[in-house]
Amino acid sequence: MPSDTQTGDPCKDSVQAALAVMAANISALNARDEKAFAETLHFPHFRLSGGRMKIWETPDDYFTDFKARAGGDWHHSTFEDIRVVQAGADKIHLDVQVGRFGENDQLLTRFRSLWVIARIDGKWAAQLRSTFAEDSGQKTVPEGIGADAGRPRARG
Repeated sequence: MPSDTQTGDPCKDSVQAALAVMAANISALNARDEKAFAETLHFPHFRLSGGRMKIWETPDDYFTDFKARAGGDWHHSTFEDIRVVQAGADKIHLDVQVGRFGENDQLLTRFRSLWVIARIDGKWAAQLRSTFAEDSGQKTVPEGIGADAGRPRARG
């Protein structure tokens, strides 16, 4: 990927870098590759949900915590819709619709999250997010709320 100085458009390059982080994140998550997944996150990593801020200082427990939140029926997730909210040279805000699915593509839940992807010490990764996801058992948001209803889902 060209650097910001090569294209002359830091925001465009930043958005491309952020979207590459998101693609690597969902791919590693669905592959259950804990090491590759952790590489898509900055630590400490922050998650705001249900009025509580969770902080992971290191990647050690992050994936285990994710599996507990997703529930035993979780098989894979998708980023159904990603919209750039704001972009700068070193930080991007993304509005993301996430879908979690069971083994037979049964929708378990759908929710929106605000992801902050940042370049820290030269590395692009997710620093934090604020999510409307709850722990497993959350009610599903109807199809089409905040997303293109007929658009195919990207699956990693």
